[in-house]
Amino acid sequence: MWRARPPHRHSAHRPPTAAYPHRVSGPLSDGVSRQRRGILAGVAAYGLWGLFPLYWPLLEPAGAVEILGHRVLWSLIFLLGVVTVRHCWPSLRALSRQPRAVSLLTLAAIVIAVNWGIYIWGVNSGHVLDTSLGYFINPLVTVLLGVVLLAEPLRRLQWMAVGFGTLAVLVLGVEYGRPPWIALALAFTFATYGFLKKKVNAGAVETQSIETAVIVLPAAGYLVALAATGRGSFGTWSIGHSLLLMGAGVVTAVPLLCFGAAATRVPLTTLGLLQYLTPSMQFLLGAFLRHEPLPAGRLAGFALVWCALGLLTVDLIRHTRGSGEGSGGRMWAEAA
Repeated sequence: MWRARPPHRHSAHRPPTAAYPHRVSGPLSDGVSRQRRGILAGVAAYGLWGLFPLYWPLLEPAGAVEILGHRVLWSLIFLLGVVTVRHCWPSLRALSRQPRAVSLLTLAAIVIAVNWGIYIWGVNSGHVLDTSLGYFINPLVTVLLGVVLLAEPLRRLQWMAVGFGTLAVLVLGVEYGRPPWIALALAFTFATYGFLKKKVNAGAVETQSIETAVIVLPAAGYLVALAATGRGSFGTWSIGHSLLLMGAGVVTAVPLLCFGAAATRVPLTTLGLLQYLTPSMQFLLGAFLRHEPLPAGRLAGFALVWCALGLLTVDLIRHTRGSGEGSGGRMWAEAA
């Protein structure tokens, strides 16, 4: 009489990872995959920001303020689409009903608009190296804001980093014959923007949408005035030019969304190192693609800044090692 063969005991009870040792599953693999996606998102965000000096010159003959206006207008349209797709309207409405948050975001919107305008003007005026310097020294300014506004004590390596940064500004001031205003303005406005965003402590998409909505009316009014007086370039040059101006909104919003994805997935130390990718790319573009002058004095100033950043990085790694980094990603997300 035929009898069914019982299942092989090894195959019946063998766990999937034993049968296929190259497959890994469970919380550990999920964490590794999540961190890998976060690193890729971070590289995408900082890499796209690093490529900005290649995009803004494509928008000429539009001036810096006109480009800024289009950047604000089309960013809001893009962000509202993201809010709809991600079903963020309830949280966006809730945030808009908080007077303190709206006030802080209004101030943040003004600060970041100034930062954007200076940056666009700097790139299109042949000062890519100055803009890269601004974002190199931004971490140092952030440390100073922590001391001045939050009364945070500095550790020894942080004091040394601030000292190197101050010396770098003095060296560059002697080289230029004046303080490096573009770099300092970018560093202080962006550090202030990060501080204000951290105080709001809300989602990146929601805060970015409110910020952009705050300044969209002045931006749209300026664009309408340009068009009415025949001084605007949108719709008067070519379809390609108009599409590039519209694309400024996507170019602005996409890196911020990538950064938000990275900030919730990777530790503070990793993001702290990735942030140097942007000014490094800008420095290389300015020096080797735009062929901006880099005399010995200016190179010495950059070298001092790099020494300061090295000290900050070592201090960051030492401080976060063993102290837990679960809140670090959230802090960076808030500052975005």
